[in-house]
Amino acid sequence: MEQKTKVNAEEGKQNIVVTREFDLPLELLFKAYVEAEIIEQWMATKVLRLESKKHGSYQFETTDPQGNKHGFNGVFHEFKLNREIIRTFEMEHTTFPVQLEFLEFEAFTDHTSKLNMLIVYKSVLDRDNMMKLPFAHGLNMAHNRLQEFAAKLK
Repeated sequence: MEQKTKVNAEEGKQNIVVTREFDLPLELLFKAYVEAEIIEQWMATKVLRLESKKHGSYQFETTDPQGNKHGFNGVFHEFKLNREIIRTFEMEHTTFPVQLEFLEFEAFTDHTSKLNMLIVYKSVLDRDNMMKLPFAHGLNMAHNRLQEFAAKLK
Protein backbone atom coordinates (compact mmCIF):
# COMPACT_ATOMS: atom_id res chain seq x y z
CA MET A 1 0.00 0.00 0.00
CA GLU A 2 1.33 3.38 -0.99
CA GLN A 3 2.17 5.69 1.91
CA LYS A 4 0.30 8.82 0.75
CA THR A 5 0.40 10.44 4.18
CA LYS A 6 3.92 11.77 4.67
CA VAL A 7 5.28 11.77 8.23
CA ASN A 8 8.52 13.59 8.97
CA ALA A 9 10.12 13.20 12.40
CA GLU A 10 13.37 15.12 12.32
CA GLU A 11 16.07 13.72 14.62
CA GLY A 12 16.35 15.48 17.97
CA LYS A 13 13.12 17.46 17.67
CA GLN A 14 9.96 17.07 19.70
CA ASN A 15 7.54 17.39 16.81
CA ILE A 16 6.19 15.52 13.80
CA VAL A 17 5.18 17.10 10.51
CA VAL A 18 2.38 15.33 8.62
CA THR A 19 1.19 16.18 5.10
CA ARG A 20 -1.44 14.57 2.91
CA GLU A 21 -3.03 15.58 -0.36
CA PHE A 22 -6.64 14.55 -0.93
CA ASP A 23 -8.85 14.31 -4.00
CA LEU A 24 -11.49 16.19 -2.04
CA PRO A 25 -12.70 19.78 -2.06
CA LEU A 26 -11.34 21.82 0.85
CA GLU A 27 -14.76 22.14 2.52
CA LEU A 28 -15.28 18.37 2.51
CA LEU A 29 -11.81 17.68 3.94
CA PHE A 30 -12.46 20.16 6.73
CA LYS A 31 -15.90 18.60 7.46
CA ALA A 32 -14.19 15.23 7.87
CA TYR A 33 -12.40 16.66 10.92
CA VAL A 34 -15.35 18.45 12.52
CA GLU A 35 -18.55 16.47 11.88
CA ALA A 36 -19.21 13.49 14.15
CA GLU A 37 -20.91 11.29 11.54
CA ILE A 38 -17.94 11.56 9.19
CA ILE A 39 -15.31 11.18 11.94
CA GLU A 40 -16.93 7.97 13.17
CA GLN A 41 -16.62 6.47 9.69
CA TRP A 42 -13.02 7.23 8.83
CA MET A 43 -11.55 7.05 12.31
CA ALA A 44 -13.52 3.90 13.19
CA THR A 45 -14.31 5.45 16.55
CA LYS A 46 -17.34 6.49 18.56
CA VAL A 47 -17.76 10.23 19.06
CA LEU A 48 -18.93 10.81 22.65
CA ARG A 49 -18.68 14.61 22.48
CA LEU A 50 -17.72 17.03 19.73
CA GLU A 51 -17.98 20.80 20.07
CA SER A 52 -16.32 21.98 16.86
CA LYS A 53 -15.61 25.57 17.84
CA LYS A 54 -12.98 27.66 19.61
CA HIS A 55 -12.82 26.55 23.28
CA GLY A 56 -14.93 23.50 22.42
CA SER A 57 -13.90 20.00 23.38
CA TYR A 58 -14.12 16.49 22.05
CA GLN A 59 -14.09 12.95 23.39
CA PHE A 60 -13.78 9.77 21.30
CA GLU A 61 -13.80 6.10 22.25
CA THR A 62 -12.37 3.23 20.22
CA THR A 63 -12.78 -0.48 20.91
CA ASP A 64 -9.90 -2.75 19.89
CA PRO A 65 -10.36 -6.29 18.51
CA GLN A 66 -10.08 -7.72 22.05
CA GLY A 67 -12.97 -5.53 23.23
CA ASN A 68 -10.84 -3.09 25.23
CA LYS A 69 -12.00 0.52 25.15
CA HIS A 70 -9.52 3.36 24.53
CA GLY A 71 -10.42 7.00 25.12
CA PHE A 72 -9.12 10.13 23.40
CA ASN A 73 -9.97 13.72 24.20
CA GLY A 74 -8.92 17.30 23.70
CA VAL A 75 -9.81 20.98 23.50
CA PHE A 76 -10.00 23.26 20.46
CA HIS A 77 -7.82 26.34 20.97
CA GLU A 78 -8.40 27.83 17.52
CA PHE A 79 -11.06 27.05 14.96
CA LYS A 80 -11.13 28.86 11.61
CA LEU A 81 -13.66 27.35 9.22
CA ASN A 82 -12.00 25.56 6.29
CA ARG A 83 -8.58 26.93 7.28
CA GLU A 84 -7.20 25.97 10.67
CA ILE A 85 -7.70 23.93 13.82
CA ILE A 86 -5.40 24.09 16.82
CA ARG A 87 -6.22 21.46 19.42
CA THR A 88 -4.84 19.29 22.16
CA PHE A 89 -4.93 15.50 21.90
CA GLU A 90 -4.72 13.11 24.83
CA MET A 91 -4.73 9.32 24.82
CA GLU A 92 -6.38 8.44 28.11
CA HIS A 93 -4.80 5.88 30.47
CA THR A 94 -1.41 5.86 28.71
CA THR A 95 2.00 7.24 29.61
CA PHE A 96 1.85 9.68 26.69
CA PRO A 97 1.34 13.29 27.78
CA VAL A 98 -1.06 15.64 26.02
CA GLN A 99 0.17 16.79 22.62
CA LEU A 100 -0.56 19.99 20.74
CA GLU A 101 -1.75 19.75 17.12
CA PHE A 102 -1.79 22.46 14.48
CA LEU A 103 -3.92 21.48 11.46
CA GLU A 104 -3.91 23.68 8.36
CA PHE A 105 -6.23 23.01 5.44
CA GLU A 106 -5.23 24.21 1.98
CA ALA A 107 -7.16 24.18 -1.32
CA PHE A 108 -5.29 23.27 -4.51
CA THR A 109 -8.20 23.27 -6.95
CA ASP A 110 -11.98 23.08 -6.60
CA HIS A 111 -11.60 19.30 -6.21
CA THR A 112 -8.27 18.80 -4.41
CA SER A 113 -6.88 19.89 -1.04
CA LYS A 114 -4.06 19.33 1.39
CA LEU A 115 -3.78 18.81 5.12
CA ASN A 116 -0.65 20.05 6.92
CA MET A 117 -0.23 18.99 10.54
CA LEU A 118 2.38 19.94 13.10
CA ILE A 119 2.20 17.76 16.20
CA VAL A 120 4.22 18.94 19.21
CA TYR A 121 5.11 16.60 22.07
CA LYS A 122 6.24 17.49 25.58
CA SER A 123 9.71 16.08 24.91
CA VAL A 124 11.87 14.48 22.25
CA LEU A 125 11.57 11.20 24.17
CA ASP A 126 7.75 11.35 24.03
CA ARG A 127 7.90 12.01 20.29
CA ASP A 128 10.40 9.18 19.78
CA ASN A 129 8.20 6.80 21.77
CA MET A 130 5.23 7.69 19.57
CA MET A 131 7.30 6.95 16.48
CA LYS A 132 8.07 3.46 17.84
CA LEU A 133 4.37 2.68 17.43
CA PRO A 134 2.89 2.05 13.98
CA PHE A 135 1.88 5.73 14.00
CA ALA A 136 2.70 6.57 10.36
CA HIS A 137 1.10 3.39 9.03
CA GLY A 138 -2.04 3.86 11.12
CA LEU A 139 -2.41 7.51 10.13
CA ASN A 140 -1.98 6.63 6.45
CA MET A 141 -4.67 3.94 6.74
CA ALA A 142 -7.03 6.37 8.50
CA HIS A 143 -6.44 9.02 5.83
CA ASN A 144 -7.11 6.42 3.13
CA ARG A 145 -10.47 5.69 4.81
CA LEU A 146 -11.15 9.43 5.03
CA GLN A 147 -10.50 9.80 1.28
CA GLU A 148 -12.66 6.79 0.45
CA PHE A 149 -15.59 7.69 2.68
CA ALA A 150 -15.63 11.44 2.01
CA ALA A 151 -15.41 10.89 -1.76
CA LYS A 152 -18.83 9.20 -1.53
CA LEU A 153 -20.22 12.42 -0.03
CA LYS A 154 -19.22 14.60 -3.00
